[in-house]
Amino acid sequence: METTKIAIVGLGTVGTGVAQLLLEHAEHTNRYAGRAIILEKVVVRDCNKARDIKLPDGVLTDRLEDVTKDPEIRCVVQLIGGVEPARSIMLQLLESGKDVVTANKALLAEHGDELFDRARELGRSIAFDAAVAGGIPIVTNVGQCLSANRIESIHGILNGTCNFIISQMEEHEASYAQAVEEAQQRGYAEADPTMDVNGSDAAQKLALLAHLAFGSRVHWSEIPCEGIESLRPIDLQYAKELGYRLKLLAVARLEDGELELHVGVQLVRRDSPMAGVGGAYNAIRLIGDAVGRVWFQGMGAGRMPTASAVVADLIDMIVGRTAITFQTLQLWSEKPARVLPRPSFRTATRYYFRFMVKDHPGVLAEITGALSKEGISIASFIQHERHESKDDKVPLVIMTHHTTVGAADRAIEKINRLQMVHEPAMRMRILD
Repeated sequence: METTKIAIVGLGTVGTGVAQLLLEHAEHTNRYAGRAIILEKVVVRDCNKARDIKLPDGVLTDRLEDVTKDPEIRCVVQLIGGVEPARSIMLQLLESGKDVVTANKALLAEHGDELFDRARELGRSIAFDAAVAGGIPIVTNVGQCLSANRIESIHGILNGTCNFIISQMEEHEASYAQAVEEAQQRGYAEADPTMDVNGSDAAQKLALLAHLAFGSRVHWSEIPCEGIESLRPIDLQYAKELGYRLKLLAVARLEDGELELHVGVQLVRRDSPMAGVGGAYNAIRLIGDAVGRVWFQGMGAGRMPTASAVVADLIDMIVGRTAITFQTLQLWSEKPARVLPRPSFRTATRYYFRFMVKDHPGVLAEITGALSKEGISIASFIQHERHESKDDKVPLVIMTHHTTVGAADRAIEKINRLQMVHEPAMRMRILD
């Protein structure tokens, strides 16, 4: 059997999983690749660090040059996180004649245009299915398997950390801080979980999917984004009472030739498949004009699920499929965007509003009056009887009919300035 030598740069959680699959499942992966895949080098910062995998002698190195200067190494799996030095290393790999597989969505979301342009100039390819939704093959499905479709919408739970935190708060009545701590103890959240909980991670993944599905060229930082930091147990309780669950969703929806993009916590009907996705799982609902509704669900992170996607990309690269699709798709090319983003203030949606107000006469009238002035129609509201407490603060929950984001922004700004309102309003979209 012919052989292909490959290398791994970065032996963290995912890199270890990739090495494990290549070494322990060699017969299986070789059969799909049509040749023997030889793990020639693994580049790390510290060769003396204790690791939970036994590599063949001579494979481990702390010199990137052992890869870039070896003409027999054809493909490299680059699994360094962050933007730098990951960007510089990927450029070095491409310029030394290597095709690259990566799981680094932050790098591609920030520098995809530069890296893909450089790869095309050099006749090289980049594969990145593991960069979005871990083990779920969503990149391949959107870019290839569903290419006969005009994608109409994508709704996704793209951050397993946030989904786990919300599930803990709902199912175990944990506080937000307790849920974050539990996620960290289980390895679902980093020591600094900011990029997860503020929605940035989901926005980066959404930017990649929107580019694949719609030809959009929106930078992830331009996507309207709200995280889960301000989420409180009371909102989960009211959502349950109203027949909903809360999920951090990334949404891309094509309407009238414009693309609606946003990330934020939404109310999802309890009887819907999306509401049933708990724990650290990811899920994506995609609608195509020919295929209709398609559903993907699985682990969006973790050693082996992500390693599964990486090795699949590696096999496609070795077989030659990636080289064909990489050139055909022309990702991050000079071509103009196929669709433009819709200004967020024009997007229409239904809302959940929760206000903490004084339990005084006229409060409801003032709030509904402010909503009415912006043309916002109320579908229902809840104000439970106040029990004995040291203050007169009570929650008021309002569900609206469809309105624009701009109208909601203006109404909430006015309501938050009312003397009877104790704290900024909580607002969340409703997924119909």
